[in-house]
Amino acid sequence: MAEAAIGEEALREEVDRLRAELGRHWRLAEQKERQLERYASDLRETFKAERARTDELHASYVATVRALTNAVEARDAYTGRHTERVAAYGLELTRQIDPELAADPQVEFGFLLHDIGKVAIPDGILHKPGQLLPEERTLMRRHAAIGHEIVRDIPFLDQAAQVVRHHHERWDGSGYPDRLAGVQIPLAARIFSVVDALDAMTTERPYSPACSIAQARSEIAAKAGSQFDPAVVAQLAELPDHALERIKAERP
Repeated sequence: MAEAAIGEEALREEVDRLRAELGRHWRLAEQKERQLERYASDLRETFKAERARTDELHASYVATVRALTNAVEARDAYTGRHTERVAAYGLELTRQIDPELAADPQVEFGFLLHDIGKVAIPDGILHKPGQLLPEERTLMRRHAAIGHEIVRDIPFLDQAAQVVRHHHERWDGSGYPDRLAGVQIPLAARIFSVVDALDAMTTERPYSPACSIAQARSEIAAKAGSQFDPAVVAQLAELPDHALERIKAERP
């Protein structure tokens, strides 16, 4: 009988011990949960602050790019309208070819700044209504390298600078300023060269009447493999006319 009483007492003590241990674990778990909630709250606040700083930084980048673009627009009203359209064409085509590349702000910055080097081209050449003489054309071609010099040391434009420098390279290696060929030319620059030609052909100029988008597509297709990347030209063919017409209408 005494042994049974001792056994029951030992059992109660063990139960009490286990209950106390369980209670301690619950309290620790609650403390950890509250701590995790504080960590989560801190992370949310940190994320919000970082997001705000990122948005502010991006806004300052856009303002800088716009200021640089305005410098070209002030020299040549045509370039301003051309810049708006060709950047929109370029982003539309880039989204179709490589959505991740299109999401990189530097791609749009490069498209917008492609003609920044023209700030150094004399007015007599920049505004000449007719065809350029060979020596004038040589000087005009310097705008790609000059533009690269202007933007290359700006940290948030290091990749955009590649579009500025290489947008006049040709698939067959006969372009300028570095005579790069094929995939040596950055993809964004290969895309831009196609839409740059598209806009030039479909825009009225003093020495060159505008053609239709269909005609421009045909001429660009004829130069696939020589002037243009054939894969990029093929993707241009997949863009519907209405998308291009919309861009043109919104930026006359």
